Amino acid sequence: MKLKPIITQEAFKQLIASQPTNLVLIDASNHATARSNYEKEHLAGAIFVDANEHLATVGSDASEGGRHPLPSIDKFGRILQDLGISKTSHVVIYDDKNGGNSAARFWWMLSAAGHEKVQVLDGGYQATVKAGVPTSSEVEPIPEVGLYTIDRWILPQVTIDEVKAHSEDTDYLVIDVREPNRYKGITEPIDLVAGHIPGAINIPFMSNLDEHGYFLPPDMLRAKYQEIIENFDKDKIIVHCGSGVTACHTLLSLASAGFDIPKLYVGSWSEWSRSGYAIATEK
Repeated sequence: MKLKPIITQEAFKQLIASQPTNLVLIDASNHATARSNYEKEHLAGAIFVDANEHLATVGSDASEGGRHPLPSIDKFGRILQDLGISKTSHVVIYDDKNGGNSAARFWWMLSAAGHEKVQVLDGGYQATVKAGVPTSSEVEPIPEVGLYTIDRWILPQVTIDEVKAHSEDTDYLVIDVREPNRYKGITEPIDLVAGHIPGAINIPFMSNLDEHGYFLPPDMLRAKYQEIIENFDKDKIIVHCGSGVTACHTLLSLASAGFDIPKLYVGSWSEWSRSGYAIATEK
């Protein structure tokens, strides 16, 4: 039976109680103190994943691929081996802020690599601790596994040139998941200039969550997105964010709702805003 992409707190507690030998728990928290917080305390058994080290190959020029370009498939295979992940592993990923946005990036990458058993833990670290799941400050052992071979990324992506070609084509839907002030051009805390790709619509990724930071139920997510995407071919929907991380939160939400996963523009605003291409605002 195919796993749901988001695992609830109740289902996670049942899972760890069964002590599966193939479970790999990942802490994908991504902020300035994420590693030190992990070293102080993390869910027992969790292995730390660094967004820059494990989930991207960060270059010197964000105009070429954005701030978080994907690693090569060969490099990602070696990373998975170093994390103790094999093709039979049941991977559960959490983070400690923003409703699982960096956890969603790792979920997308594993899914794009063809990994079948991967889920994001709903509510993240704080909710899981409140639910009584044990924590630890120990160095967690990493299982020894063979090289994880990957043929190709199987989930759809687009390049900046494809986005430019289709962004103002009414047959295409480009979704920008950043917060409204960045999209509108009012403020830009990370990249060089505020605004958005001409033709893109804004659906902030935080709208995928309820007031407590949990993902909306699948039926609510389906109702939310159905009226937005129903008139577009699945191959003509593009999702982006600042650097290809939080866009995966919306891709995860769409998958939870039962939709096919749309195309990811990995370079996102960090690449587009440095490209010299047109920038739209709504000040």
